[in-house]
Amino acid sequence: MADLAFLWHMHQPDYRHPDTGDFVLPWVLLHSIKDYSDMACHLERHPGVRCTVNFVPVLLEQIEDYCDQLATGRWRDPLLRIAAHPDPDSLSAEDRAWLLDMAFRCHAPTMLEPFAPYRRLRDLLVCVRSLDANAQSYLAGSYYADLATWFLLAWTGEGLRRDRHAVPELMAKGGNFDLQDRQSLLAELGDVMLKLIPRYRALSERGQVELSCTPANHPLSPLMIDFKSARESWPESPLPSSAEYPGGRDRVKAHLAGAALSHQERFGSAPAGLWPAEGALSAPFLNQIGESGFRWTASSHSVLRNSAGENALTTVPWQAPSGTPGDLTLFFRNEKLSDLIGFEYATWHGRDAAQHFISQVESIHAHDPQALITVFLDGENAWEYFPYNAWHFFSDLYGALENHKKTSTVTLGAAAISHQGRRKRLPRLVAGSWVFGTLSTWLGNADKNHAWDLLCEVKQCADRALLGDRLDEQERAAVLRRLAVCESSDWFWWLGDYNSPQSVACFDSLFRENLKSLYRLLRLPIPGSLDHPISRGGGTPESGGTMRRAS
Repeated sequence: MADLAFLWHMHQPDYRHPDTGDFVLPWVLLHSIKDYSDMACHLERHPGVRCTVNFVPVLLEQIEDYCDQLATGRWRDPLLRIAAHPDPDSLSAEDRAWLLDMAFRCHAPTMLEPFAPYRRLRDLLVCVRSLDANAQSYLAGSYYADLATWFLLAWTGEGLRRDRHAVPELMAKGGNFDLQDRQSLLAELGDVMLKLIPRYRALSERGQVELSCTPANHPLSPLMIDFKSARESWPESPLPSSAEYPGGRDRVKAHLAGAALSHQERFGSAPAGLWPAEGALSAPFLNQIGESGFRWTASSHSVLRNSAGENALTTVPWQAPSGTPGDLTLFFRNEKLSDLIGFEYATWHGRDAAQHFISQVESIHAHDPQALITVFLDGENAWEYFPYNAWHFFSDLYGALENHKKTSTVTLGAAAISHQGRRKRLPRLVAGSWVFGTLSTWLGNADKNHAWDLLCEVKQCADRALLGDRLDEQERAAVLRRLAVCESSDWFWWLGDYNSPQSVACFDSLFRENLKSLYRLLRLPIPGSLDHPISRGGGTPESGGTMRRAS
């Protein structure tokens, strides 16, 4: 019997403004009430399906922040503040502008067009703006109350729409939402958020799900350790002006330790497996993973091909190269199957997509009855492109897999044990990621390299301050927390000409604000260069830029 191993990677960067703690973007909340809740619901409805779910600590921390907001009413997200406002006519100009800019950010064919009241709100805004660019002054408070409510409703998952009360009732009402309506919605969302982490812990404790982790703030670890690792898969890669990221190995060690601690505190056990940010591995990073006590890690087929040749197979696990600390098992994902789910099946009928996927699995099984089939992808970003948030796709897929006679779903930890005798020794590891098998998404472009140089400059300042005695213990801790946020891979992902100007502007600004905050914590002057955008963007990427194909 072939084993099918899903890994769903759950990640969002830190969207909070470093000085105020307010959320600049609402994606943690919206993905939580839509994708993280639906994924848990699918697994609860199909107890015979096993998989691995990977949570990044910085995401879990923000989920808990939202739990606190929804429990206390101390709003740090403009969307929640607007939705909860008792008098929408007195909303600030800042909140009105924020909502008008944000509230139609969704995949319109599946999340906006099906809902006539939501469409009318959009059409009204378009009409008003055609008459006067200063549209917000012409729109009543009730418009903003309805818009905030519909933005939240559009981002609810199918599980909430089918099993809850407030969400379907408000969708049926359509508009003119009063304060009681909005309070009932927020109460329901608060309950969903509060139960989210415990639901996954329960799935883990009953053995259906293995929970794995990623270094705490999702750093691109191979580059933190050595910029030149980018040239292992792309020899011509331009490098930052800085020779290296100062103290990169120690910082990666800190992110690994933070991940283990977060996992223990939230899920009650040590993680066995580690999904590296962006599936990015290198030989030095692999050594650190082994030294940290992890038993398995993973990347993608393109990295395997670069490391072990074109004929290297993902259908067997691999043993880390000789000399790697510990006894690490490496898994490499089937890129074809993963990209079918991530990029192709959204336009298919759910049942047809599920059946096609099963047929692909059966074809692999026919060739190798003992095959390990590895499907790894983001657990939140693809589903808005599916009708009904991929509800029917997952219902048909998981339902078929529960009763399939030739395929069994497994966690990666279980696969590491059951397939141990089939492991092959990896001769070497060429640094790369699950995007093109290279590190070019995060380094090599002039804007990305400039961002690395800006980070290196503040890191050098931080190192000098941390070695001295002018910072007390509390200040030192604050510096390290802010530094960890600045080290996220997401800043470098979004910079460059590939992504849209709107997305680039948001992430560019937030990255620079985090760097400025770090200088303030160090009590140092802020360089004038941080007042100027790093990147402008200009592309129209597939899936809004949140995901990229393997090749």
